[in-house]
Amino acid sequence: MNNIQDLNIKNEILAVFDYSLNSFTKNKILYLLETPLKSEDKIAERQNILKAFMANMKVLESYSYTVLYLNEVHFFLNNFSEVNSKSSRFLFSGPSDDEILLNNKLHQMVLFFNRLESVYFSRINLINFPEIYRKDLNRILSFLSFFELRHYEFMIREKRLKRKHLKELTHKILKLKEEGKIETFWEDLFLFESYCSISLAIKNRNFTFPTFKENEISLKDFFHPLVKNPVKNDFTAFSNVIVLNGPNMSGKSTFLKSISLCVYLGNLGLAIPASKAVIPFCNDFSIGINKRDAILNGYSHFMTEIMNLKDVVLNAAEGNRSFAVFDELFSGTNVEDALEICKTTINGLSKYTNSYFFISTHIQELKEFTNDKISTFYLDCELINNVPTFTYKLKKGWSDIKVGRILFDEVGLNELLNSSKLIDK
Repeated sequence: MNNIQDLNIKNEILAVFDYSLNSFTKNKILYLLETPLKSEDKIAERQNILKAFMANMKVLESYSYTVLYLNEVHFFLNNFSEVNSKSSRFLFSGPSDDEILLNNKLHQMVLFFNRLESVYFSRINLINFPEIYRKDLNRILSFLSFFELRHYEFMIREKRLKRKHLKELTHKILKLKEEGKIETFWEDLFLFESYCSISLAIKNRNFTFPTFKENEISLKDFFHPLVKNPVKNDFTAFSNVIVLNGPNMSGKSTFLKSISLCVYLGNLGLAIPASKAVIPFCNDFSIGINKRDAILNGYSHFMTEIMNLKDVVLNAAEGNRSFAVFDELFSGTNVEDALEICKTTINGLSKYTNSYFFISTHIQELKEFTNDKISTFYLDCELINNVPTFTYKLKKGWSDIKVGRILFDEVGLNELLNSSKLIDK
């Protein structure tokens, strides 16, 4: 199912990992961020790939080139054809404008590829990489070496590149195109750059690779990477159903986004914003944080929640390892109904022990509804001189602090609404 739109991957999280130089790589990073992996083996493989990139960071942290050159070489090779190669007939006659353009494009291609090969790819220590990805890197190296770039770059630099050399290069391009290797090269290159970008973000932000353990979530110093000066928290799940409570503005939604992002990114094989982490493998995500009406389907907030919950339960019942978040579950119905169906929901979800369910609520009557499969936490708020002070620190248990009336009175609404004075206009 994977309902992850509330993580705001494209509009928020992409920027955390995006050090890309071009739109092709940026789109590839987005694809990686939006596509969960299907097994723990795939997660471990990606972790090892990224760790290998980080081991080569002395070479790769300065990875750069002129983006215009990339775009022009990309367009030139992708649109190269037999017609282009026939421009080499100027071996025996004066060059036309098209032939001069071809000459310039070949020069540009050689210089661009030579920079990639000599400054970066030839200096990477391949032994660091898993064998499966080493094949990708060798494919890139093979593509670049096929052009004999050092030879032709020397000819260009010494102004000794002859017409016969240009003909040789056009034949090389045609051969690569016929074998389908040009398209494959670009795919390999943009994936390489995506991993390079993500690795640089991990290094710069000091993220941590989680370890995986069945039926365990334990995070130390975790936070949301987009929160300025975040309050870091520790969390250990003592059950598979976690009920989160606390007053408005205490940070419940931020907590839910933070822990969801950690578990989700970890399941992509990426490092996460925490100093230490143990998480379970999950193959189904449903993150419901931002309340919305499903206008096109004619659903209200409440009915949208009902249908989303049904999807989550069906997926868990099918044996999926689900991670689901319900922010202020059933707040769209009356308190009596909400209490009863929350109890039924919490009790029912606790039976799916291979999954994790986070539920935030303002329903105080749920305080006594606990068992060994249900844990309660709250974001702390202190009253200092009857003024609420939010610490954003996570604590186990239940908060009895009610700040609604305090804030209501603080802004003067209590006095204003109870005043007997009439206002004439």
